[in-house]
Formats: sequence, structure tokens, C-alpha cells
Amino acid sequence: MSNFMGNVRIIADSTSDLSKQLIDKYDITIIPLNIVLDSQSFMDGVEITPKEIYEWSDRVAKTPKTASPELGYVMNVLKICQENQEEVIFFGISEDMSVTCQVVRTAAEELEYDDVYVINSLNLSTGIGLQVLKAAELAKEGKSAKEIVAEIEAIQNKVRASFVVDTLTYLHRGGRCNSVTALLGNTLKLKPMIVVRNGKMSVDKKYRGKLEMVIMNYAKDLHDDLLKADPQRVFITHSGIDKAIETKVYEYLKELNYFKEILVTQAGGVISSHCGPNTLGILFISKE
Repeated sequence: MSNFMGNVRIIADSTSDLSKQLIDKYDITIIPLNIVLDSQSFMDGVEITPKEIYEWSDRVAKTPKTASPELGYVMNVLKICQENQEEVIFFGISEDMSVTCQVVRTAAEELEYDDVYVINSLNLSTGIGLQVLKAAELAKEGKSAKEIVAEIEAIQNKVRASFVVDTLTYLHRGGRCNSVTALLGNTLKLKPMIVVRNGKMSVDKKYRGKLEMVIMNYAKDLHDDLLKADPQRVFITHSGIDKAIETKVYEYLKELNYFKEILVTQAGGVISSHCGPNTLGILFISKE
């Protein structure tokens, strides 16, 4: 039986793409992954911004590499939680994409800290963020870590994460989405919809045309699924996009008159490194 009942600390890695406002509101601890530019490593969201990543990438015609958090850094974060006698629930990017979850497990073992629950989100970006906010709400209700973990595991396969990329270059170079390579020979400037299923990314629909039109077509294609979603919240997450396009998507979701919260967040360094600029996704939890 845990000694720490009723004092739950929610931790997520930086790929969860939650805004500072949401992190503060829900009292979430963030563990940054690392962005590697040639031989230099920077902590995501702490030491480097997506804008700086794109500038470097354009200058040297390479895409950044990303790496899991340092073991020592994670141990320091967990040590504080251990001293505060907290149960910890950690949410990490899909284990198909990173060893971050394993680093946290190792840190907990090193500290002999039994009250750390590591959740492989099977997702990325605010596909993780949706799970994190749900867990934070359950923690506020006074649920134990075990109860929260069970509720999150029950909804994981209902998380709907998809996004449209403006350029295939970043995804191809990053090597995280095999089905992108097959599209590269196509000179028609495809803008594919990338969907996350069971922790892996794959290409779904393929769009052509100007970015604004493509993104609005993508949003409209989600119409029926959006109306079967948990109405609590929907995320618009982008990696830096024209404000006018962001506003149009927001207005479209607002006109559905369905969601209590429409949250807009900007992707951090890891997601930006793999997807490139002008990527936009609409993410939600399905009721079905």
C-alpha cells in the first residue's frame, strides 16, 4: 500500500505541447527532451525555440535530431517528488518514437521510488496533452494514481491525433514516418494528413493546393468525428502558422457549437523538428 495516497504529481515530457498557461493552471511538471543541432544539445522549450530550429535547419539544410532527457535530469525531478511524498504519473511520447519512458522508469528504479507510474501515451503532441489534462483533473478530484492510470488507459485508444504537414522534408529526414518516403517522388507538392495510430504515424488522406484551403478541407473532413468527440475540449496545435489560418480553424470549431473549450497551442521543439513549419493538427478524444 502506498504511503503517498492522495498527493499525485502529474509529469509530462515536453512533446506534450501544452502552453505555459495550461501547465500553470493544472500544475504540471514538464521534463524537456533534447534537440541536437550537429554536436550541440539544447533542452526543448528551455534553451531553444522552434523559430531558432527552423533558422538553423534552413541555413545548414539539415533537420535536427532529438534525444530523450538525461537520466540525471529526470532523477533530480523525481527526487523532489519523492521528498514531497508524492505519487507520480509520468506521460511520455510514444515508445515507438523515443526511449523517454524507459529513461523515467530507470530513474525511478535508481531512486527505489515505487510510486512512479509511467504511461506510454501511444501518442505525440497534444495527443499526449489531452491525456495529461484529463489526469490532472482526476488528481484534483482526489483520485489515487492507480485510479487515474486505469481511467487514462481506458481512453487511450479514443485519442484522435492528426495533422497536416506543409512540407515532407522534415518528416522524411527524421525517419519517424515510413509512409512519407513513398510520397517524396511525387512532384505535385502533396500535403498529407498524418494520423497517429497505436503509437505510430502513418499517412492518411492526401491534399493538394494552397495551405489555407488544404487546412480548411482537413478540418471539414473531421466534421463527423468532431461531433462524436468528448465535448470537454479540442486542441488546435500548430508549429507556427499564419494567424489568419489559425483563426479560421478556431472559428470553424466554434461554429460547431459543441466544445466547451477550444485550446490553441504551439508545438514545441521536438514536434517542430520532426514536422517542420506550417503544420497544424486538430486533436480530441472520441466518445466511441
